[in-house]
Amino acid sequence: MGETANATAVRTGLFIGGEERFTDRVLTVADPAKPGVVVGEAAAASVDDVADAVQAAAAAYPAWAALSPRERAAKMAEAVAGIAEDRDTDAAILSQENGKVRGEAWVDALVFEIRWNLALMLADEVARTRTLDPVPGAIPVSTEVAYQPLGVVTVIVPFNWPIAILGAALPHALLAGNTAIVKPPPSAPLATARLVQRVAEKLPPGVLNVVTGADEDMAGLIAHRDVAKVCFTGSVAGGTRIMQLAAQNLTRVTLELGGNDAAIVLADATLDDVHLDRLFAAIYDTTGQICMNAKRVFVHRSRRDELVAGLTARLERVRLGYGLDEGTTMGPLHQPAQKAFVEELVREAKEAGADVREFGELPAGDLAGGNFVRPAIVVDPDPSLRIVTEEQFGPVIPVLSFDDESEAVRLANDTWAGLGGSVWTASTDAAQRVATQLVCGYVWINDHGATRLDLRAPFGGMKHSGFGREQGIDGVRAFQDTRAIATLDPDALASMAH
Repeated sequence: MGETANATAVRTGLFIGGEERFTDRVLTVADPAKPGVVVGEAAAASVDDVADAVQAAAAAYPAWAALSPRERAAKMAEAVAGIAEDRDTDAAILSQENGKVRGEAWVDALVFEIRWNLALMLADEVARTRTLDPVPGAIPVSTEVAYQPLGVVTVIVPFNWPIAILGAALPHALLAGNTAIVKPPPSAPLATARLVQRVAEKLPPGVLNVVTGADEDMAGLIAHRDVAKVCFTGSVAGGTRIMQLAAQNLTRVTLELGGNDAAIVLADATLDDVHLDRLFAAIYDTTGQICMNAKRVFVHRSRRDELVAGLTARLERVRLGYGLDEGTTMGPLHQPAQKAFVEELVREAKEAGADVREFGELPAGDLAGGNFVRPAIVVDPDPSLRIVTEEQFGPVIPVLSFDDESEAVRLANDTWAGLGGSVWTASTDAAQRVATQLVCGYVWINDHGATRLDLRAPFGGMKHSGFGREQGIDGVRAFQDTRAIATLDPDALASMAH
């Protein structure tokens, strides 16, 4: 497991209309920890391959949509059965192509199965209607409000938690009666493509398809007239481009984009080991590469030194290394460009005179030159620095002091983003008071982070963090249209005329 993969170790194809398809062109998947090492190859779809995937999904749609939600749920339960049997292999591949530690990669695959099964528990709600009864004195009409699927949907996932993130949308789309095309990330497609194909093989042909390839050849997954909706998780720039392409056919979109989450630590917060471990994970999990990680920590001035000491004690135990190696607690960043960006933010903070504290040792040997960055805390930097205003997406966090609650709320909301946030306090009243003032889609109390998410709850962003919701019945409704059928009571109408 810990050995380096070679160019032929992992090879994935496309899966279209129930059949695997390989291509002459391939995506070469680099190991972010080991310069020059290739983890494997994924098929690179052509424009025609993309069109075939849309056609296959469109052809499968009428029969799939005609099933009841319970019938679809039964088929989906059969399709996901046994998925855990290959989880160790899935995790090992994901660790190598993504860079994250093996344990996180294993959880990534586990969360997909959990989300899938939670979605199936909603089967009885999917088609539940509501009736609007006649209003006395008004037109005597009774209206049934119901829901129907959209058609072909495309689900595009990012490199950081690709399998888990897919689980927040794909099962809800299928359960609602849509057929789907999954596009794994081009820089880390292997584990996701393998897992989704195993599920797709057990569903009717065309219901679930997998297409990998270079982004420039993927426009048909978004702009094709037969694609009814695109669900995209990624950067703000990527979301903007998706909307532009989708606008050509008024295709709907759900966008879950970047975040600049604020963790607000009030004066009465409990900062014992349990809470400090939660906050540390919320910041540094996946080397900081999670959209809903805490990206800014605002702490009451009276507790700043205590909090910084708690984070410092944990950072001193960080071991940078290869994700599959025993003892590694933090892997590399995924891309060289992201490493350069994080280093630039840290350098800028240092040049501005900020108190930058770095930890850990960069790996040597065959890991030298990998995308590793030393984790850091930046204590009370100027709030105008990019380390505060931009999403770092790396293992670096600004810790900023505040003096009163209203100031903390103002600072937390003073950002382009609105994905998540957290409030740390011993007071239930203060928790609710502050949480309800935060302009973001999800708020934790005395907790924060992807592994602490309630997987039944609607999740999504505000402002430039996107719109639309995933998970739960809200996530199912995001893949449905609302339909109203109004029935007039002619006898009642006639009596009104008299």
